[in-house]
Amino acid sequence: MFEVRARLEHLLADLSKRTSSFGSQPERIATLLGLKNASAMDDVALADAVAEGLDCHAAISLGTVLGPKIKVVGDIIPKTTFRRARDAQKPLSPVTSGRLYNLSRVWEVALRSYGNDDAATEFLLRKHTHLDGRAPIELVRLSSAGADAVVNLIHRAQAGFAA
Repeated sequence: MFEVRARLEHLLADLSKRTSSFGSQPERIATLLGLKNASAMDDVALADAVAEGLDCHAAISLGTVLGPKIKVVGDIIPKTTFRRARDAQKPLSPVTSGRLYNLSRVWEVALRSYGNDDAATEFLLRKHTHLDGRAPIELVRLSSAGADAVVNLIHRAQAGFAA
């Protein structure tokens, strides 16, 4: 437990640098998920890691970054799924890992767009007319297509096409 906590503290100390404009998007996402060798991650390596199943500490790492308003374990992945994998010391399933990846990708784009944790969190939790009145986090929970819709909304807003 101490080793995981020390690793998380190290990752959080380095997170503000990593989630800004430094490194590639796969590196920043891998850092959010607490993956080893995050600085060496490219799109293919990250896809392989997700397909193989992420370690449970990825959910803890992401939850620590996102804070108490967005409950990764419970809202994004079921508590029983997390506990089962943790207790068996097995990786999360590729489907569950994909949910963590989707949230990490959306968070990374929102954070770069909004500039700080509070604004990015507010964006994810606030209902939006361009998402049929739903909060972005609701779509992220649904599927990768939902996460894509949120990322596309952010990109359109950056380009001046959406409020």
